[in-house]
Amino acid sequence: MDFDAYFRSELDLLRDQGNYRTFAELERLRGNFPQARCHTGPAYVTIWCSNDYLGMGQHPKVLEAMHDTLDSTGAGAGGTRNISGTTHAHVELEAELADLHGKADALLFTSGYVSNWAALGTLASRIPGCVVLSDALNHASMIEGIRHSGASKVVWKHNDVADLEQKLAALPPDVPKLIAFESVYSMDGDVAPIAEICDLADRYGAMTYLDEVHGVGLYGPRGGGVAEREGLMDRITVIEGTLGKAFGVMGGYIAASAALCDFVRSFASGFIFTTALPPAVAAGATASIRHLKVCGTERALHQANVAEVRARLDAIGLPHLDNPSHIIPVIVGDAAKCKYISDLLMHDHGIYIQPINYPTVPKGTERLRITPSPVHTPGDIDRLVDALEDLWTQCNLARVDVAAQ
Repeated sequence: MDFDAYFRSELDLLRDQGNYRTFAELERLRGNFPQARCHTGPAYVTIWCSNDYLGMGQHPKVLEAMHDTLDSTGAGAGGTRNISGTTHAHVELEAELADLHGKADALLFTSGYVSNWAALGTLASRIPGCVVLSDALNHASMIEGIRHSGASKVVWKHNDVADLEQKLAALPPDVPKLIAFESVYSMDGDVAPIAEICDLADRYGAMTYLDEVHGVGLYGPRGGGVAEREGLMDRITVIEGTLGKAFGVMGGYIAASAALCDFVRSFASGFIFTTALPPAVAAGATASIRHLKVCGTERALHQANVAEVRARLDAIGLPHLDNPSHIIPVIVGDAAKCKYISDLLMHDHGIYIQPINYPTVPKGTERLRITPSPVHTPGDIDRLVDALEDLWTQCNLARVDVAAQ
């Protein structure tokens, strides 16, 4: 077989379908984010699709903690967590995360993807006869973890508690059950009915596993996520989160009972056999969490900018999904046009928004996923809205009359 020829043909097919991904080579500018130097387009661009939702990746407290730890301990952890890689910075961070979510313990991973894959894979595989009830729109990392476990899986309709109850009721009462879902769903920006899911979990004796990666830092009085905002953290068995979005650094984690965290620590290959995060990264995450626990300024500015962008899009009739979160999906509905608009935003207007196409979202729902931050200025918002209005007209795309709805 000519392997390279096969690879090229598959890549050509992606290009023909408008689904081939190209990456902008960016150099974020400390102190001036969301501006970035671009090495594959105009000299400078404004980023409108970052998951550094609060701009904490450039916060002085975070940078100071990372510099201090780098200078005092060096670059890397030096090994896996069980072989010399558990540093004081890792232990401090896990304690901070446990406190954030009101849990007895927390366990740190190298990414949010790995934490879902390892934790779900371990729990579902090692609890005898476990059945996982998975929301239909769960993240790929959750799906992969469940698949890797080999456990029985039941998929329930997205955010549909009636369907979830029907599927729970169909299982024998003595079967161990684990309900896996997210708080904020990253592509549509909708929010799970957490309280109702917890009610069902109590009624049917199920564990709950909540992915809060798009909620931590952003919601709740201390940034504990949607579950904290709604006073539900104590009802969740496992809260999973990331350090790479609102906290501005990198890494993933779970927070749960001491026994559950120790169980995952002892059996999860994704924890045991990988090098620990650099101590400086852990220290930066700890500084970010500590700041956001006591300071709501970034959250308030963030929500104000999200509301402003939504209102401005409504005023010009651009279709975006109505949701209660910070994620603004502007629906284009055509893969080629979505990429075309993204390209022109970059090259003609200095605005970077990555197109979101299949398989990340279903065909026909291609979109620009806009994520305002507290560090976007009124001028940034003006330029974004003006550019989108111009390109919407160029592409002859449909508009909506919000006032008539």
